[in-house]
Amino acid sequence: MKKPDPNAIHPIVGYDKEIYAKPTIRNPNIVVGDFTYIADSEFESHVTHHYEWLGDKLIIGKFCQIAAGVEFVMNGANHQMNSLSTFPFYTLEGWEMKPPALELLPFKGDTIIGNDVWIGQNAVILPGVHIGDGAIIGANSVVGSNVAPYTIVVGNPARTLRKRFDDELIELMLRFKWWDRSIEEINHLIPLLTNSDLKKAKTQLERILAQ
Repeated sequence: MKKPDPNAIHPIVGYDKEIYAKPTIRNPNIVVGDFTYIADSEFESHVTHHYEWLGDKLIIGKFCQIAAGVEFVMNGANHQMNSLSTFPFYTLEGWEMKPPALELLPFKGDTIIGNDVWIGQNAVILPGVHIGDGAIIGANSVVGSNVAPYTIVVGNPARTLRKRFDDELIELMLRFKWWDRSIEEINHLIPLLTNSDLKKAKTQLERILAQ
């Protein structure tokens, strides 16, 4: 049986519209974890307004599922709003203006996506957002504020629909961190990770964590 390979680009034989992103990344300010995939034949065009001089990073964890049309908007999309005009003269040829200091721009910092996050089709993630482990972002959502772990958000602007699990199970999952385990361990854990009987799954998690 073939072993999962985080450095393979195409995880489905004969299908090039879904790729593991990590082995395709060339930009040092984009960091993607093992086995995170996107429903496209490439990844970096989904990261927009990402200018080297700003220095912001997009950091995505392991085992994330990114649907077609998702866009990660970086800080370069922001315009100076504390001046008489928002026009970005410094970005366009022929205008005598140097880039303003970062403290004069609405700089939101790095965009950080946790592990095992599902981002639905055509969702937009705005600059500086932090999305916690296990969260789900609904299709066509525009996410402009942080999303707690194991929370479902939908809409424009994205709002919390509900938590996926009760607080006790969320805490167990955040301690468990299944995505940091070996491929062999994860293969063994698949029956647990795909069990929809949450009461039974919680009991099993408690038993494993107590070992």
